[in-house]
Amino acid sequence: MLRAARFTLLSFALLFALPLGAHALVQWHEVDWTRSWHSADWSSTGTLPPAAAHPQAMVRIYAARVGRWRGIFAVHSWIVFKEPGAPAYERYDKVGWGRPIRHNGYAPDGRWYGNDPEVVFEATGADAEHLIPKLREAVESYPYALAGDYHVWPGPNSNTFTAYVVSQVPEMAVALPPTAIGKDFPIDGDWIGLAPSRTGLRVSFDGYAGLTLAWVEGVEINLFGAIAGLDIRRPGIKLPGFGRIGI
Repeated sequence: MLRAARFTLLSFALLFALPLGAHALVQWHEVDWTRSWHSADWSSTGTLPPAAAHPQAMVRIYAARVGRWRGIFAVHSWIVFKEPGAPAYERYDKVGWGRPIRHNGYAPDGRWYGNDPEVVFEATGADAEHLIPKLREAVESYPYALAGDYHVWPGPNSNTFTAYVVSQVPEMAVALPPTAIGKDFPIDGDWIGLAPSRTGLRVSFDGYAGLTLAWVEGVEINLFGAIAGLDIRRPGIKLPGFGRIGI
């Protein structure tokens, strides 16, 4: 019994406490935690071509670190797409104020709280054109779209929204970053079900803890929203705070 307790404590330290502590030190030296919501840079990064100059359809999912000390743990994710020949991109986020589902509230490739986004998924041309109607339908069917339906932790939050949309379009075969806290909040309330990619199973205790075993998501252990695990499809490790680290 004592040996099992020691093993559990050691596993917790190696998989969760040490990575989070190390990432906190990295963030402490690299990030200005005094930056307020109003003083942060929300401008476009200029990484998307002008919509008028790119007639093909396009789909992208972005994720960027959230503000202040919360950036140690989490990212905010959102969805961007453009119909063929459309003069502008469309962006969908879930936020914690006003009407939760925000349409074009920010630049499609904008910074979040001053942090540059990373591209989690992208499709162009015919592939994107095939996905867009399904993405629209998924956005419209999201069940937590009313004022008051946002909860920072364990969800439903911005990452719960993106994970739900992805789960409704499994051919995207995309896994959100392990730092997308809230992605494992069970929309249907069931403890056991398919992973968002539908390539495996997920056990989730209301988002507070859980386990995912799937080809796209890999092996993910969720403890209070922090995730440690292995990426099988694209070999790598997943660490709380740091996210996915490719091998």
